[in-house]
Amino acid sequence: MSPPKENVSLLYKLYCLTVMTLVAATYTVALRYTRTVGAELYFSTTAVCITEVIKLFLSVGILARESGSLARLITSLKENVFGSPKELLKLSVPSLVYAVQNNMAFVALSNLDAAVYQVTYQLKIPCTALCTVLMLNRTLSKMQWFSVFMLCGGVILVQWKPAQATKVQVEQNPWLGFGAISIAVLCSGFAGVYFEKVLKSSDTSLWVRNIQMYLSGIVVTLVGVYVSDGAQVVEKGFFYGYTCFVWLVIFLASVGGLYTSVVVKYTDNIMKGFSAAAAIVLSTVASVILFGLQITITFTLGALLVCVSIYLYGLPRQDTTKIQPSETKSSKERLVAV
Repeated sequence: MSPPKENVSLLYKLYCLTVMTLVAATYTVALRYTRTVGAELYFSTTAVCITEVIKLFLSVGILARESGSLARLITSLKENVFGSPKELLKLSVPSLVYAVQNNMAFVALSNLDAAVYQVTYQLKIPCTALCTVLMLNRTLSKMQWFSVFMLCGGVILVQWKPAQATKVQVEQNPWLGFGAISIAVLCSGFAGVYFEKVLKSSDTSLWVRNIQMYLSGIVVTLVGVYVSDGAQVVEKGFFYGYTCFVWLVIFLASVGGLYTSVVVKYTDNIMKGFSAAAAIVLSTVASVILFGLQITITFTLGALLVCVSIYLYGLPRQDTTKIQPSETKSSKERLVAV
């Protein structure tokens, strides 16, 4: 999974993006299967926690292969992980921010109509681009900004589901919902770009960084299990409802998480967003074949916008996948490079 050389080739970047897209699409299809084909209900909070544990062990295994010997692996873990509490604390930030994001997204979904939620939550795509410009001192061309917003619109159309009338009246607070979705969008952009900045600001191994983040992630997810499903987990067991398909979903999520970190390391968070959008389109097409899902006009238009936006963003331009040194440009000049 690691590149053979420090200067990563375009082919390797394309390989990582392709694998991440295919794994994410397969994960989505498998997850839909567990929810629609009669799989026994399981605790999603425990599944997330186990995913973090598997990613941790996979990262340790890859680091062991890079180290070449058990002694070097132990030395690396002592120096960079257990002997560096400051670095552990630094990598705990994304885990905590993602936890806040997930909770705010739940609050927003409870206080907004589903259609409004779908539209507003996709603002995380341009928010990520904005954080990339402001936090990493990069510039995006007008065409790239246009493609980012086109991607946002395409994802909205792909995931669009018409509102259905219901006799059940649920009390909602739109102001609370919009406030929560705003926080969730900002957290999504900040956490991804923060992790990218940490990865690219030092020569520390990607897998060491992953280990540091997954350790804190396990702690955060365990807290989530206790808060959300603590009583039920004690009563029914940590692995209640787990089937082979549930384990497949967990494994795919783990592998997808590792490839996501590779994509962030060697490309950027914006490209990760384009890859995720492509995965949504592929998983929906696969669902048409496997589950008889009906293709709609909005999905077709959205898929077209996603494909066009990927093409436009990939047009020849200057390299924006590396952190640029601080310059004296104003924020306005960095937001749109003429």
